[in-house]
Amino acid sequence: MNIKEIISKKKRGQPLTADEIKYFVDGFTNGSVPDYQAAALLMAIYFKGMDSAEVSALTDAMVHSGEVLDLSAIPGVKVDKHSTGGVGDKISLVVMPVMAALGIPSAKMSGRGLGHTGGTIDKLESIPGFRTEMPSGEFFDNVRKYGIALVGQTGSLAPADKKIYALRDATECVDSVPLIASSIMSKKIASGADVIVLDVKVGSGSFMKTEAEARELAQTMAAIGGALGKKTVAVLTAMEQPLGREVGNACEVFEAIQILRGMGENDELEVAVKISACMAYYAGKYENLAEAEKAAADVIVNGKALAKFEEFVKIQGGDLEKFYYNYSLLGADEKMCRLSDKVSYVVAEKSGYVSELDAEKIGRAAMLLGAGRLKKDDKIDHFAGIRCLKKIGEYVNEGEAVFLMRSNVEYESAAELLRNSYRLSDLRVIPGAVILGVVEQQ
Repeated sequence: MNIKEIISKKKRGQPLTADEIKYFVDGFTNGSVPDYQAAALLMAIYFKGMDSAEVSALTDAMVHSGEVLDLSAIPGVKVDKHSTGGVGDKISLVVMPVMAALGIPSAKMSGRGLGHTGGTIDKLESIPGFRTEMPSGEFFDNVRKYGIALVGQTGSLAPADKKIYALRDATECVDSVPLIASSIMSKKIASGADVIVLDVKVGSGSFMKTEAEARELAQTMAAIGGALGKKTVAVLTAMEQPLGREVGNACEVFEAIQILRGMGENDELEVAVKISACMAYYAGKYENLAEAEKAAADVIVNGKALAKFEEFVKIQGGDLEKFYYNYSLLGADEKMCRLSDKVSYVVAEKSGYVSELDAEKIGRAAMLLGAGRLKKDDKIDHFAGIRCLKKIGEYVNEGEAVFLMRSNVEYESAAELLRNSYRLSDLRVIPGAVILGVVEQQ
């Protein structure tokens, strides 16, 4: 068995055996399979696909490429959540403290930004001192004591996925159902949770552009979870326009805090409550989803979830006082948002109702401003970002600002993307539904 034969086999569209997949994963992880051959196989998978047995084998190989956390010593059902990637998606920062406030342990392993979508780790690292790496013993202790812990992917947890994840981004192999499904599920299974709830994004700002594609991904991941012994459910959520108004890192943390204060935008609050309810219900905490939704909304309204977020940040070394000191005006008054050296606006050339808001273009613009990565080793500017001052269904006057840009780099190319990201109409357009469906294991 050798990697060239495996590449050739997949190039011809033939299914790979579990042993062949394990050979590739182990080889790429230990360095015996170089980047260029790994990239060739990933591209072959991108075009030829994988059947369910291959996807499960790939996931299992990535899970066992490193340490698999065993959280069984922690009382209760442990629940985890993951998003397939969206623009302005800060929901993980909300649902984790909601779970902790409901008494449901939340143990999460998150990734960095991929393509035009943001990453939870990048967002949290905008908080001064916040640690996204910790020994497994501390991770266990935090879940046990506080009901909440989050880490970035380390060399010991799913190391194969970490390498494949970065290579996919660099070689434009991101939007592949087998690769997305195996990547997400390997992280979730390696992190040791009993229940996995997936937020599968649908629309221009996600990797799945249509509901049919998103449903296929959701069904694939639910099947992987079932095959590998994890209760898995997916919620399909719309991503035609950014979630909330902020797109970036520090600005999204601030907006997440606003949600926990009960001051969030309706769309992001609806998604946060729905995801939280699914996590609580499938963890066995409530009799039905309606009861779980009410409980999730209640801990946001009464401040218990915000208190858990503040506790979570503190135990992982973050300093919210410094965060507030530097960024407390973020979003309160656009003229005072001096997070970056350069602040500018994109203004409307005519009046009308916003009828379209292309989330992918807005995400790409944020990436150009420094909030994301063009290459896997690019550094993030935590202070760069975009605020959507107008969203679908809202009226804008000629000369009025549609977007605010924050950046420490030249931003004309980003501004051009933003100018082409929205459409105006004489008639008011009602935004579509945010929650599109729920996919359970069969």
